[in-house]
Amino acid sequence: MWRRNQHLVAGLLRARPRLRVLFVEPPADPLHALIRRGPPRRGDGLRPGPPLDGVGDGRLWLLQLTKPLPRRLDPHADRRLARGVQRASRRLGMKVGALWVNDPSAAAWLEVTAWPALYDITDDWTAAHRNRAEAERLVANERLLLDRCVEVTVCSPALAERKQGCAPTTLITNGVDLALYRTPAPRPADLPAGRLVVYVGTIHRDRFDVDACAATARALTARGTSTKATVVLVGPALLDAVDDQALRSAGVVVLGPRPFDSVPAYLQHADVLLVPHIVDAFTDSLDPLKLYEYRAVGRPVVSTPVAGFRDSTSALVTTVPAAAFGEAVADVLERTPRGAGLGPVDGDVPTWDTQVTRFGDVLDRLRRPVPTRP
Repeated sequence: MWRRNQHLVAGLLRARPRLRVLFVEPPADPLHALIRRGPPRRGDGLRPGPPLDGVGDGRLWLLQLTKPLPRRLDPHADRRLARGVQRASRRLGMKVGALWVNDPSAAAWLEVTAWPALYDITDDWTAAHRNRAEAERLVANERLLLDRCVEVTVCSPALAERKQGCAPTTLITNGVDLALYRTPAPRPADLPAGRLVVYVGTIHRDRFDVDACAATARALTARGTSTKATVVLVGPALLDAVDDQALRSAGVVVLGPRPFDSVPAYLQHADVLLVPHIVDAFTDSLDPLKLYEYRAVGRPVVSTPVAGFRDSTSALVTTVPAAAFGEAVADVLERTPRGAGLGPVDGDVPTWDTQVTRFGDVLDRLRRPVPTRP
């Protein structure tokens, strides 16, 4: 599944024939995988990126390094990773370039490169629930990024208000590939039979309300024929075993991640679309991709009162507290005619083409000879 940075990178590569990109993925963490009872593995290293329409070979590269020990045992872990990125860029002949940072843990990269840097903020991780040591590290890393980056971009008005540094701040919201989402697609074979209420996105405790989702699934299976439906989750499930079992035992179907270009089919064939998000300072910083993807397919939406959805004036959007979520979904489902499909586009939806152009303008400003550190 693609997130903001994948859409922007792909669009920039298509728009700028001379551009090359080294896309640094989150490092592999073998010890963490063992703790979660998964198979430990090393990072995939440096390799060519996937083929993209309109982008020639050798222009997109991926790098996944390995973090052997947790930061509490190896306080220099982030600097070691930064050195690995530096070696990979030199191997590719990238002697002059720009550093584009999304993850605050990458603040250490500013210490090993003189490249001008951009901090693109998509989540306020300093507002997420973390242990004290990790919270302090996040705050310190973000302060370094805000103080030393030449440009800062944010995806939501809330982030624009919260994140003030030495660099100018530009608001660039997320968007959608409208042509992809408006093209009718066949029903995916892995969807259950019958009526469906669907969530698409990363399933993570920082934003996803597991209890509200499970209660919704139970409410829909206990109802009569007109509101009987299956809750389906599409996207990476980053939950522990207890939460995962709670969802599945309630009847929720967890499909896991799917290729980005297949996502519109899951939305188009939903009777109702869901946003069972926790409402707190962290989620109030977000500009959810699903805000644009859901609008593009024109299906009814039930959401908790989170940023983006709670301000909607659309007749297709119903916002309710988590305690009333299941009942609200059942009520909307009862009013929704059977037979999913594309509805009208819900308002004037920003597209990735427009946002790529705006982001490219910010990257162009990085060419000014301003250092990222004294």
